[in-house]
Amino acid sequence: MNLKGCIEEVKLAIDELVEMNNSVPVIVEGVKDRRALRKLGLTGKIITINKGMSLSDFSDWVSEQYEKVIILSDWDRRGGSICRRLKELLKGRVIYDVTVRQRLSKFAMIKKVEGIPSWLETMMVKLNHL
Repeated sequence: MNLKGCIEEVKLAIDELVEMNNSVPVIVEGVKDRRALRKLGLTGKIITINKGMSLSDFSDWVSEQYEKVIILSDWDRRGGSICRRLKELLKGRVIYDVTVRQRLSKFAMIKKVEGIPSWLETMMVKLNHL
């Protein structure tokens, strides 16, 4: 897929995420990820994985608070591991959505949620210079 197509797919995924986040919280790895998502227009609940809490305890807390969540961990090795573990721990207790994470990992040419705003900005500049 060409650059324009990738940018369009990322923008579509972000638009869908913004819409879904109006009613469904997004789980991210850290504060920088939350800041990046706010920059992209998300106004709903964004939950950072609490470093002082095990993923098991975090999952218990999430399942007590929410019926549905969006998992948006980074798409590097660590983020993939976190996503798989959260899916295991939340299965049967919370409805989780990983479709936006999958789409971003496919079309954004970066590995971290926190990098999306600057990547998009850079790609738009490149696209306008083609």
